[in-house]
Amino acid sequence: MTQNIAILASDAREAVEAAGVLRDRYGDVAPGDADIIVALGGDGLMLQALHQYMSTGKPIYGMNRGSVGFLMNEYRPDNLPARLAAAKTETIHPLLATVTGPDGVARVAHAINEVSLFRQSYQAAKLSVAIDGQNRLDELICDGLLIATPAGSTAYNLSAHGPILPIAAPLLALTPISAFRPRRWRGALLPDRAKVDIRVLEREKRPVNAVADHVEFKDIVATTTEVDREAACLIMFDRDHSWDERILAEQFRY
Repeated sequence: MTQNIAILASDAREAVEAAGVLRDRYGDVAPGDADIIVALGGDGLMLQALHQYMSTGKPIYGMNRGSVGFLMNEYRPDNLPARLAAAKTETIHPLLATVTGPDGVARVAHAINEVSLFRQSYQAAKLSVAIDGQNRLDELICDGLLIATPAGSTAYNLSAHGPILPIAAPLLALTPISAFRPRRWRGALLPDRAKVDIRVLEREKRPVNAVADHVEFKDIVATTTEVDREAACLIMFDRDHSWDERILAEQFRY
């Protein structure tokens, strides 16, 4: 079966050159007419593509032509149609963050990797955390706090010493960034049906920003984060280097 392929590339020289090679060999159609979208670049481009084509039914197959490529397959220009036909498709349901500002207006954004809160002054952030309407931390003093999906657990979450989650695990990671009080709190694993409410305490003295992947909200009052089961992203991996295998291998790096 012939597959209509749309080719996207980052601005990196290696990605632009690779796009030219693939277009010459396999053609290129508009994304709206494509069966599969091939993304050439790094993980940043892949995240952009997943956001752009969320809930369209368009699967994204990435090939690494960037600096970081955890979400990407190895770049090989040969036999691309056969690789696409054999690839495994994973479905990702993103987080939906509802962010309330000091004006009382609620704004929303999706996050495939994580929703993060960060202090914005020399003062540490002071936050309260409720899970499904029940207070769990009346006061967390920290540099920040993030809620990561399995897809994002190997990204910033891992750098903040959060747990790596298998891609099919029905879990979210709630991970503090430089927690000061309670000092021994290292975060929590939550069921992916949980609703996480975070409120900023002493906001004027301790301003906090929220970030949903690449969308930032300044000086927030509160966030509510949960998995959006109505939204879906499709990402494709070579079967000999699946996402499950990558996540397993990441846990044995030293």
